[in-house]
Amino acid sequence: MLEQYYSHPDTIERIRASWIGKAVEDYVCWLTEHRYSARTVLRRVPIMMRFGRFAEAQGVTSLDALPSLVEPFVSQWLRERVKGRRSSTERREIGDGVRNVIDQVLVLVLPGYHEQRRRAKPENPFHESVPAFFDFLRNERGLSGCSLQHYRSHLGQFARYLDSIGLNRLCDLSPVVMSGFITDLSPRVGWQSLRNACGTLRVFLRYLCRQGVLARDLSPSVQFVQQYRLSSVPRSINWEDVTRMLAAVDQRLAYGRRDYAILLLLVTYGLRAREVAALTLDDIDWRAERIHIRERKAGHNTTYPLSPLVGQAILAYLQRGRPKTTCREVFLRSMAPYDPLTYYGVSCRASRYLHSAGVTVPRPGSHTLRHTCVQHLVDAHFSLKTIGDYVGHRSPSSTQIYAKVDVEGLREVVSADGEEVV
Repeated sequence: MLEQYYSHPDTIERIRASWIGKAVEDYVCWLTEHRYSARTVLRRVPIMMRFGRFAEAQGVTSLDALPSLVEPFVSQWLRERVKGRRSSTERREIGDGVRNVIDQVLVLVLPGYHEQRRRAKPENPFHESVPAFFDFLRNERGLSGCSLQHYRSHLGQFARYLDSIGLNRLCDLSPVVMSGFITDLSPRVGWQSLRNACGTLRVFLRYLCRQGVLARDLSPSVQFVQQYRLSSVPRSINWEDVTRMLAAVDQRLAYGRRDYAILLLLVTYGLRAREVAALTLDDIDWRAERIHIRERKAGHNTTYPLSPLVGQAILAYLQRGRPKTTCREVFLRSMAPYDPLTYYGVSCRASRYLHSAGVTVPRPGSHTLRHTCVQHLVDAHFSLKTIGDYVGHRSPSSTQIYAKVDVEGLREVVSADGEEVV
């Protein structure tokens, strides 16, 4: 496989003569199978060869001992190769790029390395004190993988706060500590994130009391942040802004065709980013002109008529943009490895085109287009029940928040004679 990328025999022999040469050649085969470009291969092989020489200089010539040398090598790489006035963000990105190459090789040649690497950041930040907490969330409370990620994030913030104040034992928790954490967190996150963090803490504290770690239940000391119902305004945009956003997509490019189809799905059906990312080829019934959305947030499935515009956009991507792969998910990364696009990727694509079109909206992303879809249906005078069913709301109260923004109705009130309004 090396002959496909290197024409000079000396270069190929030098790679194969290295003690790490077999691993490098296996990695090149893996990159080729996953359709990485030749440029990427030629950029990554020298990194691994240099890593092999670094390990050899440390007296290491065994693959099993390489994981302990990854961070020292990355540090040396940054010292020697990253010069000039680089920001900390740029240095971190460069270091992550080098580390990613080595991690890919070690996952390939060392059985169990992936699991070992994952154990470096345990799912449960408090696994030493309450190791079964996430099993409790998963098995007894029946939380989804997405919810477990939020729990991990909030508990990670809580663990870092406890480290910062020097509190090492959970049995020493008190209402004062909980209040201090909420006070410390509130300036750095939005209202919804703060409320979710409070909910996570209340569940965690009740579990600690149940397990005997705490003598009493401290969950009542964590009060939810006060938020008045219907006090916020939906993050919707008008249809002119939607048109400008769609016009900002370059459909001549493969990823442009993908992104155009994604944006149409978001704004036409009001789908969530996770629902778009989970869409598979089997969910599109071309004969019946139907599209199936499975396992929605409310726990149900929905079948929509396949809009001709949406269908044409998806078909254009499938025929002239989607990489050839065995993956059944519709939307894939535009660069190797051609893995399914994640929900985060879907939201980032929406955010990018909103910015490109110059659309100003708080927290731009995929949910902006979901809000826009619902608001458009409200303006078309559909009932809230119909709208809620259409976008998959679990409760009518979720749909009611859109009814308060009736621009035409407010315009009539403002322009009318006060006596007539009364």
